[in-house]
Parts: sequence; C-alpha cells; structure tokens
Amino acid sequence: MASRSSSPDSDGSELQEEFESAADRVRELVQTAPRDKLLYLYARYKQAKVGKCDTPKPGFFDFEGQRKWTAWKDLGDMSKEQAMQEYVSCVNELDPEGSAKCSERRGSHKTTFGGAAVSCLYQEEETIREEDKNIFDFCRENNIEQVSRALSAKTADVNTKDEEGRALLHWACDRGHKELVSLLLSNNADINCQDDEGQTPLHYASACEFAEIVELLLEAGADPSIKDSEGSLPEEVTESSSISSLLRQYTAPKG
Repeated sequence: MASRSSSPDSDGSELQEEFESAADRVRELVQTAPRDKLLYLYARYKQAKVGKCDTPKPGFFDFEGQRKWTAWKDLGDMSKEQAMQEYVSCVNELDPEGSAKCSERRGSHKTTFGGAAVSCLYQEEETIREEDKNIFDFCRENNIEQVSRALSAKTADVNTKDEEGRALLHWACDRGHKELVSLLLSNNADINCQDDEGQTPLHYASACEFAEIVELLLEAGADPSIKDSEGSLPEEVTESSSISSLLRQYTAPKG
C-alpha cells in the first residue's frame, strides 16, 4: 500500500475541513434528501461532534427524537474519524456537484446540523409566551416552582388531564422529571391514572427508560399489572432489560 506524504496531523486537519464543508452543504439538501439519509447524517454528525451517545432517550411522544437518538446510539463506539468519513461520503453521494461550490460559502453561515436538518426530523414544540403558559406547560419544562405554587394555591387540580387524557404525572414521567414526579405524588396524584390509550405513568417511564422514575413509581405503589388498550403491560413497552426485570419483580405474587 502506498503511503501518503502528509503527516497524521495534516490528514486529520484535511478530514476535518472536508467534514465541515460537507456540513455546510447539508443545509441545501434538507428539502430533497431522503429521511433515512438525513437520519444517517444526523447520527454521524453527533458522533463526530459529541462522541458516543450518552443522553437519555427522548420522551414517549417524541417519535422523531427517539428515531434520531436510536440512530446515534446504534453507532456505539465508532471513532470520530470514521463518523466524519462516512458523513462526508454520504454528502458527496447526495450532492456530487456541490463540493466545489461549498468552499466559497464556508465561514459565512456554518451549520451545526442541530439547525436545518434537525428541524426536518424533529417536531419542535411551539414557543409559548410566559403569560400564556398553563400547568401542563410548566410540567413539561420542569418548572417545579410554578407547579408547586399552582397546586398549593389550588388553582390547578393535580389530576387534571389534557385533551389526550394525559395527567401531569404522565408528562413528568415522559420527560424524566424525577423531582417533579415526587412532588406530584406528594400532592396525591393518581399514580395509576390511564390516558386515552389506557397507559399509566408507569408505561411512560418504562417506555422512555427512566429507570429511577420506574423504581420511584413502583415503590410508591404503581401497579405494573395494568394493561393499556392494546393489552401491553409496562414491561412490554420498554427495551430495557433491567427495567423489565424490575417490573417483573413487582408483578410477581408475594409470599
């Protein structure tokens, strides 16, 4: 195999430049590239920029976010260099004519792929003015102070539900807000309340793989034997073997 004359450092610098150039070009590919390719690019961009995925799995209703998270998580320990190489190759495949044009644009408006491409794959929640927020908004954003104030003043019912039958406890479990879950439970939230699909907060915490919240709910008396409208138990909606095992322990008959 012929050796390259450039040093390892220069090789790395060249790859980095190609990667940044490719990232610039992605901005113009978002509207035309297949979704699976955008997902492929997203995962490798995150791997190259951040490294191995170590963030919590997105909430139960964030389907696109879960898809992106899974694509990134599946890369495992892939090296930064391999991620950049695969990213560049994919962009070149999608935009074979764009390489020469991109150098002129570099520096003027860099993309982080957390911008254009992510907005295509991820449904951002609508920005709501502070004065227009309700108890569910405060719950979703983990504003414990506002939720606590509303419950103490009795301006909101801890078991109130949204249009899909989701209670505050469903949302707190969906978002992984453990402290808020504790607050709601201490204010007599119905731990086994079911949404319009028959799912309990335990279903939500299990599906989102928030093990600490699953354990908290179980210790507080959540019933792991409740099935949703499709006949699924909480242990059947999670991909975590440790959570499934924990749920089975609490489901098993005592004695």
